[in-house]
Amino acid sequence: MSKNKRTYTQEFINESVNYALSAVSVTTAAKELGIPEATLHGWIKKAKLTGNTIESPGKIIDIPKVMDELRELRKKVSILEEEKSILKKAATYFAKELG
Repeated sequence: MSKNKRTYTQEFINESVNYALSAVSVTTAAKELGIPEATLHGWIKKAKLTGNTIESPGKIIDIPKVMDELRELRKKVSILEEEKSILKKAATYFAKELG
Protein backbone atom coordinates (compact mmCIF):
# COMPACT_ATOMS: atom_id res chain seq x y z
CA MET A 1 0.00 0.00 0.00
CA SER A 2 1.57 3.30 -1.08
CA LYS A 3 0.58 6.79 -0.10
CA ASN A 4 0.21 9.53 -2.65
CA LYS A 5 2.06 12.54 -1.37
CA ARG A 6 0.61 15.80 -2.60
CA THR A 7 2.91 18.70 -3.30
CA TYR A 8 1.93 22.32 -2.82
CA THR A 9 3.42 25.52 -4.22
CA GLN A 10 5.05 27.92 -1.80
CA GLU A 11 2.48 30.54 -2.77
CA PHE A 12 -0.36 28.18 -1.82
CA ILE A 13 1.33 27.40 1.49
CA ASN A 14 1.81 31.09 2.32
CA GLU A 15 -1.76 31.96 1.40
CA SER A 16 -3.08 28.99 3.35
CA VAL A 17 -1.17 30.01 6.47
CA ASN A 18 -2.42 33.57 6.09
CA TYR A 19 -5.98 32.36 5.65
CA ALA A 20 -5.76 29.95 8.59
CA LEU A 21 -4.53 32.67 10.92
CA SER A 22 -7.42 34.92 9.96
CA ALA A 23 -10.04 32.15 10.01
CA VAL A 24 -12.23 31.15 12.93
CA SER A 25 -10.09 28.05 13.48
CA VAL A 26 -7.33 26.12 11.78
CA THR A 27 -9.63 23.10 11.54
CA THR A 28 -12.23 25.12 9.64
CA ALA A 29 -9.59 26.62 7.35
CA ALA A 30 -8.11 23.18 6.58
CA LYS A 31 -11.53 21.80 5.67
CA GLU A 32 -12.30 24.77 3.45
CA LEU A 33 -8.91 24.52 1.72
CA GLY A 34 -9.19 20.76 1.30
CA ILE A 35 -5.92 19.95 3.03
CA PRO A 36 -5.17 17.86 6.14
CA GLU A 37 -5.37 19.80 9.38
CA ALA A 38 -2.00 18.43 10.52
CA THR A 39 -0.37 19.71 7.34
CA LEU A 40 -1.75 23.20 7.89
CA HIS A 41 -0.65 23.16 11.55
CA GLY A 42 2.84 22.17 10.38
CA TRP A 43 3.00 25.05 7.91
CA ILE A 44 1.90 27.52 10.56
CA LYS A 45 4.46 26.19 13.05
CA LYS A 46 7.23 26.36 10.43
CA ALA A 47 6.28 29.93 9.48
CA LYS A 48 6.49 30.98 13.13
CA LEU A 49 9.78 29.14 13.79
CA THR A 50 11.58 30.55 10.75
CA GLY A 51 10.86 34.05 11.95
CA ASN A 52 9.56 35.05 8.56
CA THR A 53 6.12 35.72 9.90
CA ILE A 54 4.40 37.08 12.95
CA GLU A 55 0.86 36.19 13.82
CA SER A 56 -1.27 39.29 14.05
CA PRO A 57 -5.04 39.51 14.31
CA GLY A 58 -6.22 38.62 10.82
CA LYS A 59 -2.91 38.75 8.97
CA ILE A 60 0.73 37.70 8.71
CA ILE A 61 3.57 40.18 8.72
CA ASP A 62 6.61 39.31 6.61
CA ILE A 63 9.62 40.27 8.78
CA PRO A 64 12.29 40.50 6.01
CA LYS A 65 9.99 42.68 3.94
CA VAL A 66 9.31 44.97 6.90
CA MET A 67 13.04 45.23 7.67
CA ASP A 68 13.80 46.19 4.05
CA GLU A 69 11.08 48.82 4.16
CA LEU A 70 12.41 50.14 7.48
CA ARG A 71 15.94 50.48 6.02
CA GLU A 72 14.56 52.30 3.01
CA LEU A 73 12.50 54.68 5.15
CA ARG A 74 15.46 55.44 7.42
CA LYS A 75 17.53 56.27 4.34
CA LYS A 76 14.80 58.65 3.12
CA VAL A 77 14.57 60.31 6.54
CA SER A 78 18.33 60.85 6.54
CA ILE A 79 18.19 62.48 3.10
CA LEU A 80 15.26 64.69 4.11
CA GLU A 81 17.04 65.80 7.29
CA GLU A 82 20.12 66.71 5.25
CA GLU A 83 17.99 68.69 2.78
CA LYS A 84 16.27 70.47 5.66
CA SER A 85 19.63 71.42 7.14
CA ILE A 86 20.81 72.83 3.80
CA LEU A 87 17.61 74.85 3.38
CA LYS A 88 17.96 76.21 6.92
CA LYS A 89 21.51 77.37 6.20
CA ALA A 90 20.41 78.94 2.92
CA ALA A 91 17.54 80.77 4.65
CA THR A 92 19.92 82.10 7.30
CA TYR A 93 22.38 83.27 4.62
CA PHE A 94 19.72 85.08 2.58
CA ALA A 95 18.20 86.63 5.71
CA LYS A 96 21.59 88.18 6.57
CA GLU A 97 22.11 89.40 2.98
CA LEU A 98 18.70 91.01 2.74
CA GLY A 99 18.48 92.21 6.32
